[in-house]
Order: sequence, then C-alpha cells, then structure tokens
Amino acid sequence: MKFYDVSMPIHESMPVYNDNADKKPHIMIERDFVDGQGVRETRLSINLHTGTHVDAPLHMIYKGATTTEFKPEDFIFRARVIDLSFVEDSITAEILKNIDIQSGDFLLFKTRNSLTDGFEKNFVFIEKSAAEYLACKKVKGIGIDSLGIERSQIGHPSHVALLQSGCLILEGLRLKGVPAGEYVLLAAPIKIRDVEAAPVRAILVEPSWLADFLKGEFER
Repeated sequence: MKFYDVSMPIHESMPVYNDNADKKPHIMIERDFVDGQGVRETRLSINLHTGTHVDAPLHMIYKGATTTEFKPEDFIFRARVIDLSFVEDSITAEILKNIDIQSGDFLLFKTRNSLTDGFEKNFVFIEKSAAEYLACKKVKGIGIDSLGIERSQIGHPSHVALLQSGCLILEGLRLKGVPAGEYVLLAAPIKIRDVEAAPVRAILVEPSWLADFLKGEFER
C-alpha cells in the first residue's frame, strides 16, 4: 500500500469523547427518491471536534486565532509516524527525549489507542511535560490517535502549551497498520470561518510514491 487514509469515518454510532451521547453526529435524510424518481439530500449535525479534526487556538485560548487563520500550505507537509505503542498511560517529556525531534517537525504519535475502535476512557495522552517539551522544540504540529491530546489535566495545559506555541494539533487519527516512518501528510480541514476546530480528511502518502506520481502527471 502506498497511501493510508488515517481518518475516522463519520456515522451516528461512531466513538466520541467520553461516549457523550450529545456529541454523536446526527445524519438525517431530508429528501429522497420516490419510486426511483427525485433526488436525495442529507443534513449532517456535528460537533466540530468529532472524529479526525484540527484544533485552532480559540479552542483553549481566550480570543485565540480561529480556523480563518489556516492556510492551505499549513496542511501539506512531511510528517513522521512515531511508534509509541509501548506507552501504557501517558506520553511524557522523558519518553520524547529519546526521539530525535527537530524544529519544524510534524509528529504523529501511534499508540495503543489505534488498536481499539471504541472510546477508551484511559486512552494514552500527551502529558503536560511532553507538550511543553514539544513547544520548546518548536515543532510544526502533532497528531495523535485519540479523540483528545489530554485527559484529567486541570486547565488543559497540554493544549494551551502547544496552541500558544503555534503548533497545529490533529486529534482522532487512525494509525493501525501504518508503519513508523516518514510520509507526506495531506490533512486539509473543511473551510469553516471563525470557529475553533474543523473536521479533517487525513491521508498519509509515502514520499517515493508521491514523487513518482507527480513525475508521471507532469510528463503527460
């Protein structure tokens, strides 16, 4: 396989944060075919933090930047999938210090979260010390295979540290079956103005495959 769809499918019985029924998406058919004639139209009601999505600073920072500040080039970049499947509880700074992390990196953390399709109350999360370490490293972005980057931390310090540093946050990735390594990440959010988050269709492409594909396209 040369590419991986690492997005969660949207449906009414999908897992949502804390299994809160109020956060489940609602899909309603407003018009449909009658005797094979007509059209179908469907209405989707969804919390913007459902499934795979990107957080804007306004999510946690008063008067922070909104999704309007996002640019297309912010969501096409090289990314590294880091295998942290050995982590039992939280990703800490001590764990990350064993990884070569450079300024401008976009890191996707693959954990045991990807092994379950439902909501796991004790999911692996990014602990405050790790978030502060990543912010100091000036990483471009991070992604994780849970519906939130943190749990049970008063004041949401992991979100705040990363968002204040300008780091993009992708939540709700599905990384089961994706080998650790380098990829091109395509993760453009829906273009919704002035909100604090937006759903994303995230796709990982092997760099060599993408180069060959583009070369073929331009030689046509």
